[in-house]
Amino acid sequence: MNIVIVESPAKAKTINKYLGSSYEVLASFGHVRDLPAKNGSVDPDANFQMIWEIDPKAAGRLNDIAKALKGADKLILATDPDREGEAISWHVLEVLKEKRAIKDHTIERVVFNAITKQAVTDAMKNPRQIDGALVDAYMARRALDYLVGFTLSPVLWRKLPGARSAGRVQSVALRLVCDRELEIEKFVPREYWSLVATLTTPRGEMFEARLTGADGKKIQRLDIGTGAEAEDFKKAIEAALFSVANVEAKPARRNPYAPFTTSTLQQEASRKLGFAPAHTMRIAQRLYEGIDIGGETTGLITYMRTDGVQIDSSAITQARHVIGEDYGKQYVPDSPRQYVAKAKNAQEAHEAIRPTDLSRRPASLRARLDHDQARLYELIWIRTIASQMESAELERTTVDIAAKAGSRLLELRATGQVVKFDGFLAVYQEGRDDDGDDEDSRRLPAMSQGEDLERKDLAVTQHFTEPPPRFSEASLVKRMEELGIGRPSTYASILQVLKDRGYVKLDKKRLHAEDKGRVVVAFLENFFARYVEYDFTAALEENLDRISNNEISWQEVLRDFWTDFIGAVNDIKDLRVAQVLDALDDMLGSHIYAPRDDGGDPRQCPSCGTGKLNLKAGKFGAFVGCSNYPECRYTRPLAADGGGDSDRILGKDPETGLEVAVKAGRFGPYIQLGDAKDYAEGEKPKRAGIPKNSSPGDMELELALKLLSLPREVGKHPETGEPIKAGIGRFGPYVQHEKTYASLEAGDEVFDIGLNRAVTLIAEKILKGPSKRRFGSDPGKPLGEHPSLGPVAVKSGRYGAYVTAGGVNATIPSDKTQESITLPEAIALIDERAAKGGGKPKKAAKKAPAKKAAKPDTADAAAEKKKPAKKAAAKKSTAKPKAEGAAASAARAPVKAKTSVKTAAKPAAKKKPAKPATKASAGKANG
Repeated sequence: MNIVIVESPAKAKTINKYLGSSYEVLASFGHVRDLPAKNGSVDPDANFQMIWEIDPKAAGRLNDIAKALKGADKLILATDPDREGEAISWHVLEVLKEKRAIKDHTIERVVFNAITKQAVTDAMKNPRQIDGALVDAYMARRALDYLVGFTLSPVLWRKLPGARSAGRVQSVALRLVCDRELEIEKFVPREYWSLVATLTTPRGEMFEARLTGADGKKIQRLDIGTGAEAEDFKKAIEAALFSVANVEAKPARRNPYAPFTTSTLQQEASRKLGFAPAHTMRIAQRLYEGIDIGGETTGLITYMRTDGVQIDSSAITQARHVIGEDYGKQYVPDSPRQYVAKAKNAQEAHEAIRPTDLSRRPASLRARLDHDQARLYELIWIRTIASQMESAELERTTVDIAAKAGSRLLELRATGQVVKFDGFLAVYQEGRDDDGDDEDSRRLPAMSQGEDLERKDLAVTQHFTEPPPRFSEASLVKRMEELGIGRPSTYASILQVLKDRGYVKLDKKRLHAEDKGRVVVAFLENFFARYVEYDFTAALEENLDRISNNEISWQEVLRDFWTDFIGAVNDIKDLRVAQVLDALDDMLGSHIYAPRDDGGDPRQCPSCGTGKLNLKAGKFGAFVGCSNYPECRYTRPLAADGGGDSDRILGKDPETGLEVAVKAGRFGPYIQLGDAKDYAEGEKPKRAGIPKNSSPGDMELELALKLLSLPREVGKHPETGEPIKAGIGRFGPYVQHEKTYASLEAGDEVFDIGLNRAVTLIAEKILKGPSKRRFGSDPGKPLGEHPSLGPVAVKSGRYGAYVTAGGVNATIPSDKTQESITLPEAIALIDERAAKGGGKPKKAAKKAPAKKAAKPDTADAAAEKKKPAKKAAAKKSTAKPKAEGAAASAARAPVKAKTSVKTAAKPAAKKKPAKPATKASAGKANG
């Protein structure tokens, strides 16, 4: 028997069918180990020794793999063909060695770029060993992100209250958005005028020509700067006689675009389909893992995390065949096209993103895919086909026109373009982030030199130069790739972190820097300028790529970075918060204090008239306050206009005629139908929350009405006859039947899920069995250890989500969720609550009486801490609960400083727990 390890259960099931009964394919469910979320997981003083901890959820799966190996001859590690995939294989193998599950087994590493029978069977014929250089590159990136997050984020919290986190790539991406915001604010519009004449040929064909010269001088776009100058030219043109001075036609060619890489797919899906990068990657993952076609699950696209632009020769041959069949032989170039990546730091380890079988036309798969999957597959298919098509042949024409007005000679020019052969344009044209007036795309009538023309109209238009546009998600990804910042596989998660942290917001598909984000960037530029420089970050990426090429030691790269970085951190430790705020106040002054209409001091307090406004820091971030506090209590948000999300009317509900609006509430933005006056006395307006992955700027009338319609009835349960409903709750989209709730995988599925699918989800949830909770309270999700109060957990309570430790409960703020809150953030909330006298914290968890019953409302954390240990020691149970108990126990065990690897496979010894120092956990999400 051969044991094969892949990441996902969907892949495991498919690949098992391809390989047959002599193979058993098991899933790791992604990464099985990570650095514990506390200080000391990476030790710079011990040559960057790293302590790994097994994910409690993965402990049982690793045990299953170890058991399966007992009767096996070979272990085949078949995780994804990238750095992360190599790391997962290495982690799995290391844990199995520690468990002594590896005896005389043959160990092989195989990679395949697509989940098809041919690709998988070919991979099995070409095994290799784990690539140590790729693992080193992974370790270097993970250690860097951990060290930056765990070192820089606590400095942020202490010196800049309200700030969430900082990260190696995350902060540089945020700086791009904030720098663009600064450009827009500093921009001074410049007036200019254009004169465009509408002319006709002797045959009555009309076209437009722009004024480009006068009296022997060229006129550039901004040269006519006043209305008086424009009026002077207008009079001359109105009195002029027109003739064709010169006609020049030049042939041109446009070559097709390369097949998709990760970043270009994210950009085009954003432009053409309106998908956020994270949504694009989720759909691409499903297409890669495959769908059922003719009774067999097959991957539809190749691996979607790549910056290579080349495709396999067999795919090129198939593409040329499809082009000939569907479009004609004239669209097939004489020789296949080959592409080379131009992106900085590109690693062409594997193919571009393409369909696994180009004969599967998009139309043939629409019935098998959901709406978004079908659209993304079609985009990938046409881009791949277009990349192998013939070039477009164009003719670009320039017509120079003489306008003689008395003694004055004016020059006008008309440009146009004629497509002689459309080539790849018959299939595909790449979208643009910022559309402008493209005069070259116009078509001109036939004209000859010396021919007289007649003026029909003259447009004299005033313009003002515009600031650079804010980044869209697509253009930010493009800019990061151009600068060599981050890796394509991390772009989606970086953007999501910036939105989740409240550093940026997406409004009308553009990224706006929030005040919180601008303060963080200002802080970093003042005190850690080197580490948010674009060139420095790109150079570090180059060194990290050199590690994967086995050109440099990963410890050497970390050592060079850490020496200077920790020095910069130590330099700021003694700075008082007031000094930091003064520096930021000076840097952000033009943003915070807008000029007054009366020319007065913009920093003068509008309330008391004598105090000066300055930057202050509070629990929820920076704000502007009066220097005369506490006598004057005037405060306002950072932005002079008040900032925040204001109410926005989306339109009217066609059924009720009531206005649908996005409103800003105490607990965040929401949708509301009508106002209180539209309802009976005592009745509240109908409201709907905005889904987690959406922003107020994304809301349009159609989507808002859908949200207001929830929960909706999907249908009646075939057995009970009771309704099944679909809705969006605090934990995301769900279906409900009586008292059973089942989560939905895709957020948009809530609007169109059918009865059969809903019944299946309900049945699967029931089969999992009831919750093992004995009482009504949520046992919570463990986060780690508080320095003095013991285990920290995040829970769901009657009044919302909260964190708890040692009997102290603290509500989670509205800008955080149970899934996103980190251990250091939880500790800060608990300490703040304890300082205010909240709860009844124990002096030390070890002093709690061993047998004395604790009150459920004050000692919930202590009870939860003791319960698994007692059950694991005294109560007989099935194998699965034992494994879960062991994993949970081991996860709480203290880490020994001298050990290099920590596992959670065995129960922790019954020793008095140490008090590990815990700080920031921002490293993992830092990109």
